[in-house]
Amino acid sequence: MKNVTLTRLEDNDREQFILDNQEAFRYGAMQEFGLRDDHYEEDGEIISRETIERSIDGGTAYRIVVDGVVYGGLVLRINGAHGELELLFVTPTAHSKGIGYAAWCAVEALYPEVTVWETCTPYFEKRNIHFYVNRCGFHIVEFFNEKHPDPHDPDSGKGGDFDGMFRFEKYIER
Repeated sequence: MKNVTLTRLEDNDREQFILDNQEAFRYGAMQEFGLRDDHYEEDGEIISRETIERSIDGGTAYRIVVDGVVYGGLVLRINGAHGELELLFVTPTAHSKGIGYAAWCAVEALYPEVTVWETCTPYFEKRNIHFYVNRCGFHIVEFFNEKHPDPHDPDSGKGGDFDGMFRFEKYIER
């Protein structure tokens, strides 16, 4: 995708951003677990409104746009040379078209001062694991689970099918 751009999230698009994010996460869980899925943070949602709003409020949110059409979004937290990818999603109808990768390349170009990137994804999101490791160059550095909870997440380590997050890092030498 040559014409992928990142545009700052506008207040009047916040609600749609949240709904689009929830749809993308729901799709991923449905692909893995099917109709038996019960891994919800809130009624019918894999990722809660509160989680998304906390990410937006604590970081910088962007829409992923291709030729004027919105195809997803992402949220970043930047602290000097350290960047955290809080959320990244592409609408399910546009998966495997290079949009996510082009968006990630745009992020790296937009923040050349960042030399260490970090992100997490649920253990069952095989597409995400492939994307971060094989496409974007991240490395898995930690697996949060019941025996090794995430110290920054009060819900981590409580057990159950949904408990388990991979943490990734990417080092960029400039």
